[in-house]
Amino acid sequence: MTPEIIKHGLDELATRDPDVDNVIRQIGYPPPRERPPGFATLVNIIAGQQVSSSAATAIRDRLDSVVNPMIPEKLLAINNEALRATGLSGRKIEYAKGLAEQICNGQLDLDCLAEKSDSDVVKILTSVRGLGRWSAEIYLLFSLKRTDVWPAEDLAISESLRELKSLNLRPNREQSESIVEHWRPWRGVAALLLWYYYSQKD
Repeated sequence: MTPEIIKHGLDELATRDPDVDNVIRQIGYPPPRERPPGFATLVNIIAGQQVSSSAATAIRDRLDSVVNPMIPEKLLAINNEALRATGLSGRKIEYAKGLAEQICNGQLDLDCLAEKSDSDVVKILTSVRGLGRWSAEIYLLFSLKRTDVWPAEDLAISESLRELKSLNLRPNREQSESIVEHWRPWRGVAALLLWYYYSQKD
């Protein structure tokens, strides 16, 4: 997911889809969105679930100051009150500590994910309580740098796709996947463009 790969993928899509071409002409190419693979990124994904991007950033900053370094053993050693003071809900604390426990007891090996297929990574991560399909797809895109992952249920993605294709309503996953089928194998790169497009409206 380097700038060169992003440009190559989007240029290819622009030849197939005039709507993609139009957006690129309006706003240019999106920057890469990269997060290091591993436990810390998954905790950050959990922290960012169902909150605004600004709230998520604030929670992550406070969390990083409390749990430093952000490793499973350190998180498990921090009491829940200190974690709740960062803005994490009780449920998200359960999720983060459950994730840490699975890594510490060997039940979950994050290092092996890089060698797995997209579908296998989704299956493995969604077996962890608190990590749904959206979380797995974000990890695939930003940490494992997969170019064809389509996070259909992301609000910014569905809203941008609605605008791009002049739809009356935001498409559900089935509709969304059908609309972008011809974007394979660059759906993940197209997702970066749609996030970038959404951010330009703020």
